Amino acid sequence: MRGAIVFSGSSHPALVEGICDRLGTRQGSASLSKFANGETSVQIRTSSTRGCPLLMLTSGRHVDTRQGSRINDAVMELLIMISACKGGSSKTVTAVMPYFPYSRQSKKKQHRGSITARMVANLLHIAGVNHVITIDLHASQMQGFFKCPVDNLVAEPLLARWIRVNVSNWKDGVAVSKNPGGTKRVTSLADALKLSFGIVTTDRRRAATSVHWNESAMFEQLRLEGAYETSVMEAALDEDAHITPISNLTGVRPAAGKPNLRARAKSTSLSRRTTGGLEALGSPLSKSTRATSITESETTLEPIRAQESFTDGPGEGEGDADESAEEYTDERARDVIHGRLVQGHIVDDNHPSPAMSAVSNSTWRNRPPSDENDEDQDRMMSSFVSTASSVNKNRETEHHALGGTIDAAASSEDEEEDLKNPELETMVTLVGNVKDRPVFLVDDMIDKSASWIAAAETVVKRGGATKVYCMATHGLFGGDCLKEMNNCECIDKIVVTNAFPIPDYKQEQAKDKLVIIPVDNLLAEAIRRNHHGESISQLFMHYD
Repeated sequence: MRGAIVFSGSSHPALVEGICDRLGTRQGSASLSKFANGETSVQIRTSSTRGCPLLMLTSGRHVDTRQGSRINDAVMELLIMISACKGGSSKTVTAVMPYFPYSRQSKKKQHRGSITARMVANLLHIAGVNHVITIDLHASQMQGFFKCPVDNLVAEPLLARWIRVNVSNWKDGVAVSKNPGGTKRVTSLADALKLSFGIVTTDRRRAATSVHWNESAMFEQLRLEGAYETSVMEAALDEDAHITPISNLTGVRPAAGKPNLRARAKSTSLSRRTTGGLEALGSPLSKSTRATSITESETTLEPIRAQESFTDGPGEGEGDADESAEEYTDERARDVIHGRLVQGHIVDDNHPSPAMSAVSNSTWRNRPPSDENDEDQDRMMSSFVSTASSVNKNRETEHHALGGTIDAAASSEDEEEDLKNPELETMVTLVGNVKDRPVFLVDDMIDKSASWIAAAETVVKRGGATKVYCMATHGLFGGDCLKEMNNCECIDKIVVTNAFPIPDYKQEQAKDKLVIIPVDNLLAEAIRRNHHGESISQLFMHYD
């Protein structure tokens, strides 16, 4: 590294000192200050940079309101320093950015959204950068934004080595992704350590408005224990579907075979109101009728029970059960576990739903049906299939920039908002066997705590995991994230690297659980190999 000069911004001086110490090179002198109006001022104090290869080291600056620091200051410092050195006839400029800012804004999520990561890459090119070295980009495709070579290093070998050294039974562990977007990163670590892997997904489609069939208002009114026989989807898609009133039900056994829905008369809202709001067992409204449109009926239900008992012969239900048992014999179904999340925490199955708790039981009972309710029921009949949509009701007006309803891959910000919403119940699914095993939750960054806590509680309380290690490359720890994760009993360790600066007061919030792995050697070796024109392929490999 003879002749090379390293300049550092004010974002992460400890990392720069460690890199310079391992490279055995000197750190250039630069003065960073601000004007009264907040503008950044940079002055290069080194005597000469003409013909010298320069390295600009900067990382995202932690948002600290007490010091007024922002990540935008680190970006502007880097751009101004590169421009100043290029103006001084430097030979090459290499930008070392362990955490690339605005990496989460790498795609357009709305029609009028911006791809901010590409804009930052263009700013670096205009400033005069010749090479970029970073660690674990949020999306590896971002390398196409740059007009110069990019070395996207990975911290996976460092995390894997920590696991082998500090976890005694790591060979029995399971690498788990806390969302579908991080599956590729988790499977890479699992393949390197020869471990099994799993996925935790949160389903926003089944919000708190969904209840069990035996808790629904229609089944509570009918007081029936059986399920309907006619296919719900077929009855919903058939425009000529007819709902038989209770008064027309007789004890005559119907003809064998599938009922012909086309031969029935069309049902209207008036006919349904005249029957006291009761529907036949084949109606999809028996599971989707709103609670506000149901009234107590005085009609006896004996004909329905007689018809049901007369239709199903003795032993016929047992035969269907045997066929179902023979049909579903996949052993992998045991590794799929479901749970309920309320405000980001696992709750029992009998826990009251947030939406149903807002409606009193005495409010909708004995209320006469209204025209608005009937109109809603007709709308539900015509669009019954759309109730399984993956978009929440409060997001139905949003559209994806390339067509459709919403982005297929939900962003982490949307996931955090859903988990923090007290009026929304989220269904969580764990795919993979983690019983009596340590779990390694892996992602590229830790910014907010809700999704990490939800995944940790899911694998422990539902999956039966013994220990949970939350591992990431960049520990952003926004707000009270680190404090909340430290207070979570299901999380045993929080493992991150020092690629992103973590203030001392943040480290004190979780000094017992927080583990910081240095990346000084990784960056120093990448800089040295790049300076001498050597291959950096060895930095992506795992060593025991």
